[in-house]
Amino acid sequence: MATAATRSNPHPHILVFPYPAQGHMLALLDLTHQLALHGLTITILVTPKNLPFLSPLLSSHPSSITPLVFPFPSHPLIPPGVEHVKDVGNCGNRLIMAALGKLEDPLFNWFNSQSNPPVAIISDFFLGWTQHLATRLQIPRLAFFSTRAFLVSVFDYIWNNVEKVKCLSEVEFGHLPGSPVFKQEHLPSLFKLYKRSDPDWEFVKDGLLANTKSWGYVLNSFDALEGEYVQWLKTHVAHDRVFNVGPLSLIGPDVSDRGNSGSSSDLNDQVMTWLNQCPDGSVVYVCFGSQKLLRKEQMEALASGLEKSDTRFIWVVKPGTTQQHVEGFGVVPDGFEQRTAGQGLVIKGWAPQALILNHKAVGGFLSHCGWNSVSEAIVGGVMMLAWPMEADQFVNARLLVDDMGVGVRVCEGADSVPNSDELGRVISEAMTEGGGMKTKAKDLKDKAFAAVSHGGSSMNDLVRFVKELGQLGS
Repeated sequence: MATAATRSNPHPHILVFPYPAQGHMLALLDLTHQLALHGLTITILVTPKNLPFLSPLLSSHPSSITPLVFPFPSHPLIPPGVEHVKDVGNCGNRLIMAALGKLEDPLFNWFNSQSNPPVAIISDFFLGWTQHLATRLQIPRLAFFSTRAFLVSVFDYIWNNVEKVKCLSEVEFGHLPGSPVFKQEHLPSLFKLYKRSDPDWEFVKDGLLANTKSWGYVLNSFDALEGEYVQWLKTHVAHDRVFNVGPLSLIGPDVSDRGNSGSSSDLNDQVMTWLNQCPDGSVVYVCFGSQKLLRKEQMEALASGLEKSDTRFIWVVKPGTTQQHVEGFGVVPDGFEQRTAGQGLVIKGWAPQALILNHKAVGGFLSHCGWNSVSEAIVGGVMMLAWPMEADQFVNARLLVDDMGVGVRVCEGADSVPNSDELGRVISEAMTEGGGMKTKAKDLKDKAFAAVSHGGSSMNDLVRFVKELGQLGS
C-alpha cells in the first residue's frame, strides 16, 4: 500500500474563489500567498473589477498563480458596474451572494474543459453553493472562513434553527464553551436581515448550511485566542480537517498596499512622515472599514469627540456618492481639519491600515470591529475602542472587551450617535492609561506572532493543510 509520502502530489492544482468584500478577500489572498510559497499551483477566480486586488499576488508568484476572470453575473437589484460589497454596503451581501451563484454552471463547464483541472476548491464561506459544485465535480471543497471559530459555531447554530432563534430576544448558545448569550440585535446582520421565502435569502441560507458539508474548514484565527472553539468545531464536524492558520495578515505579501487597487506610495510616505513625528503609543487610528459610511450627526459627534480628547489621531473617512455627500454622509465638519491641524490627520478614501497599525506611534484603534480590522489590530499590538455596528462586529467586540480585556466600548449600533463629551473622555483615558489594556494588547500580539512562527499552532496547521492538499488528486 502506498504511504502518504509516496501518494503526495508536489504541485496540486487548486481553485481559489474569494468573496468580493475587503475583509473576506484580503485574508484569502494572504492564504493563497502561503499556498504558492509551499509549491501549489493555483487558479484564482475573480470578476473583472476585482482583478486589480490580485496585483501583489500575481507579481510575487507569476508562474504559480493564474487569474481566471469571469464576467460578474447580472442581478436586477445590483447597479451595473458593481462587483464589490464596498459599493453597495453590508445590506447588499445577499444580492452579491445570489448573483455569484449564477457562476456554478459556467464553472462546471470550465472544469470539464481543462486538461489539468483543479483537484480541490477553496472558497469563501459566503460562497457555500460551491459545495454543490464540488459535489458535482466529485472533488473536495474547503470552506474558507475569514473570521474566527466562535463565529462559525454561532452561524452553524442560528442557520440550523432560524425560526426558533428569530423568536427570541436573547439567544443562549448553551452547547458552546462558556455558554455565551447574545441579544437578538447583536447577532450577525446576514441572519437578522433574512426573509423566509425570498428566493435570494433562501439561496443565502442554503449556501451557509452547505458549508457544514465541506471537506475541510480553514479559519483566520489562532489557538491562543480561541482554541476551545476550534476543538468544538472538530468534534461537531466529526473530523480534524479544521485548520486554524491566522492571523493571515502576518503571513501575507507586503502590507504597504494591502487592500488597495490603485497607487499609494505618496500617501504612504505622507502618513509615515507624520507618524514618525509622534511619540510612541500616542496616536488613535479611526476607521470603520470599507463599507460603512457615517451619517452627518455621527460625523459631527465623532469629530467633536476627537477634538475634545486632545489626543493625536488619524481619521480615515470613506467617501460616499455625490448624493450622499449632499446629505452629509461622510462629510467632515467645516473647520475641523483647520482646528486640528496640529493634532490629527484626515485621510479621505483608502489608507494603508496595516502599515499604520504596525507603527510604534499608534496605541489605539477606534473601529467597527470587523474581523479583518481586529486581526490587523492584534498584529499591531494596539488596544481597541469598539463601536460595533453590524455583521459579526458585536460578537467580535465581546471577545475584545469582555473576554480578552484589550478594548473598551465607545458606542454601539449602526445608527447610534455618541455623546461627544463622553467619547472624548473615553478616548483620552484609554490612550493615557498606564498598562492595562495596552499591556494585554502587546501580550496578544506576542501570542499571534508565536502562532505563525516555526512550530507555532497556526504554522503547524498550515503545514498540515498543505500536506492534506498535496495528497489530493494523486
